[in-house]
Amino acid sequence: MRVVLSGYYGFDNVGDEAILYAIIHSLREYHPRIEITVLSHKPEQTAETYGVNAINRWSLKEVHAAIKSSDGLISGGGSLLQDETGRKSIPYYAGVMKIAQQLKKPVFVYAQGMGPINSKLNQRIVKYVLNSVKLLTVRDQQSQELLEIIGVTSQIHLVPDPVMGLDASEFHSSWLQQQNFQNKVITISVREWAGHAYAFQEIAAGLDQLANKGHEIVFVPMHGKHDFQISKDIEGLMKNKAHIAPFDSTIQEKMAIIKESDVLFGMRLHALIFAAVGSTPFVALSYDPKIDSFAEIAAQPVLGHVEAEDWNGDDLVQAIERILTNYPDELEKITEAVSPLQKRANATARTVIDAITAPSASIASLAYQAKTKVKNR
Repeated sequence: MRVVLSGYYGFDNVGDEAILYAIIHSLREYHPRIEITVLSHKPEQTAETYGVNAINRWSLKEVHAAIKSSDGLISGGGSLLQDETGRKSIPYYAGVMKIAQQLKKPVFVYAQGMGPINSKLNQRIVKYVLNSVKLLTVRDQQSQELLEIIGVTSQIHLVPDPVMGLDASEFHSSWLQQQNFQNKVITISVREWAGHAYAFQEIAAGLDQLANKGHEIVFVPMHGKHDFQISKDIEGLMKNKAHIAPFDSTIQEKMAIIKESDVLFGMRLHALIFAAVGSTPFVALSYDPKIDSFAEIAAQPVLGHVEAEDWNGDDLVQAIERILTNYPDELEKITEAVSPLQKRANATARTVIDAITAPSASIASLAYQAKTKVKNR
């Protein structure tokens, strides 16, 4: 069996690389001999890191040839079909799916977060392409509602983010062990955002208060040098010492740092997901509906929005201290919310594989079988 994976891969974004890692892991768990080709910005690096075939995502000739020789295309996960961060995302990812459809290859939309889709033209493109896919799965209720609003009539399945299926219990960080922290550790995940002056000043003020209480402040850059620089900028606003984990550490190491911390304060979605997988309570700072959606799913608080000025550093301190004061209850709350998702996360891979090996079966039936098999494993 041969499949092609399309997504935001090869750009050194830990969240998207974690998605790729999780999808590959799930597919191989159910079909160890599956041949996987990834469309990547850095194909050599992707091939070496994950032990897969990888080609240049920008080469139309290579993409066409890979899909033509495959048994199907997997698009996702992540937030691919959106036009908030750029005009090229929807034409590119929808275009790759359209190539597969023209070649009469099944297309599987894998646990994506949809939107925002502001352009009417982009809404029509998404509707046109998604109404012809074999399997359409999204990771949150808001994504499902958006697709229904723009006229997608394909059956939409709500599934967990692929990263929820990872087992972080065996992941360790040598960097964290070397720090030998003796106090509570609060991990921080921030990202660049236009007009961020108020938010970052208040974050720094709140972190200073937490440091004064004896807590260790550890920034975890999720998007390489980009998040490293923002972490440095906020550290520069602080009076107390903070630590910044290596920006080029592996997915497993970053998951381990967050897992071993006591609380996460984060903007990046997959930092929040890493926390949930590791049963680490978190406080989110939203910049996108996907942050609010996942925080609700994981039963964790959202401090506010990065562009709003209705929260401050004192609120950040109170939110963190509330978790630390009621820690056993907070652990139980996030574990109860996340555990069912972890059990279901790998079912999407089973559905894709079964759909390829048994193309005449209905997706609804395959999805039910996959969930049942995961439940009984």
